[in-house]
Amino acid sequence: MAQQNVTGRGVRIGIVAGEASGDLLGSHLIAALREKLPHAEFVGIAGPKMQSAGAQTLFPMEKLAVRGYLEVLRHFREILAIRRKLKRYFLQNPPDLFIGVDAPDFNLGLEKTLKAHGIPTIHYVSPSVWAWRRERVKKIANSVTHILALFPFEPKIYQDAGVPVSYVGHPMADVIPLHPNRGAMRAQLKLPQEASIIALLPGSRQSELHYMAELFIRTAQIVAAVKPDIHFLVPLVSRETRDYFEAALYRLGAEKLHLKILFGHAHAALTAANVALVASGTATLETALLKRPMVITYKLSKFSAFLMRRKGYLPYVGLPNVLAGRFIVPELLQEDGTPENLAQALLNLLQDDQVQAGLQAEFESIHQQLRQNTAERACEVIMRYLPGWATKA
Repeated sequence: MAQQNVTGRGVRIGIVAGEASGDLLGSHLIAALREKLPHAEFVGIAGPKMQSAGAQTLFPMEKLAVRGYLEVLRHFREILAIRRKLKRYFLQNPPDLFIGVDAPDFNLGLEKTLKAHGIPTIHYVSPSVWAWRRERVKKIANSVTHILALFPFEPKIYQDAGVPVSYVGHPMADVIPLHPNRGAMRAQLKLPQEASIIALLPGSRQSELHYMAELFIRTAQIVAAVKPDIHFLVPLVSRETRDYFEAALYRLGAEKLHLKILFGHAHAALTAANVALVASGTATLETALLKRPMVITYKLSKFSAFLMRRKGYLPYVGLPNVLAGRFIVPELLQEDGTPENLAQALLNLLQDDQVQAGLQAEFESIHQQLRQNTAERACEVIMRYLPGWATKA
């Protein structure tokens, strides 16, 4: 029986990620696929991590990294134009397979067109239909050949709708150690071993910092007024977000805070910290896997928040609470997320060793559940859809 060259020479895979978390997931997946297909080509929309793994990007990933209805509307024409050009490119240069990494509002429309033209489409990361907009399942069924689900409660939703799905776990659970070494990380970052340290993660997009930068800084100022020796670590993923945050620091007269901005290195900041203040999103899962007690917050435009609340099904939005099936960490969202409320919640966590220990045990349980050798599982599914590989011995 004829088989494809074992090096994967000639295999072209389309791939699109729309934000920093997708870029991280995509980079892990590309690295795993290259183990089996070292000469495969990856082309689409990629961030710096995926590009380092060998992906070619046709458009800047940052063009897709907006969140919230009003925020998307402001960039709607540009995003539609990018998708239109990408469709045309892939139809003129058909890949053997397409992988959409999260970014469902962008990727599902692209996947529907490619699937209709006979290109297998894998959607990596289930859209959060368990949280809101469950009507999307029908659209997903028409758009994807197979879903790769990161969380154990997701497959049943798709199985009930007749959508091929595989639970693959979460790649961060594979790479993050079960027991991070706080002392070693503090030594590496030249931080006092006995200090109280709070990690501040205000988001990875400039649109998020528009709502969160001043909120996080004002919160830090209130905490520092109560605990003058407190230290803050702020990992930011790009020069643009760093500049935005630094400008807010000076605007609020907060230069005297014991605050260190890191270029990336969220894992390092969270490992070194006692507790964290985190913008809702993938960073909350990262924080849980690093066993750091946290307070979750988020702000959108009032209109975007109103629409999301109307379409939501769960009483919580943070991934640690979703995975636990109950509130285990505080969520202070929109109008509840004031600097005063957030500061009090952080101080409460810092002062309660028993609560910290209980949260760390909860987070370890979540970690064990998500540690599934994700990249290998995902590769097994993807290889089934590559021409000549389904029957490979």
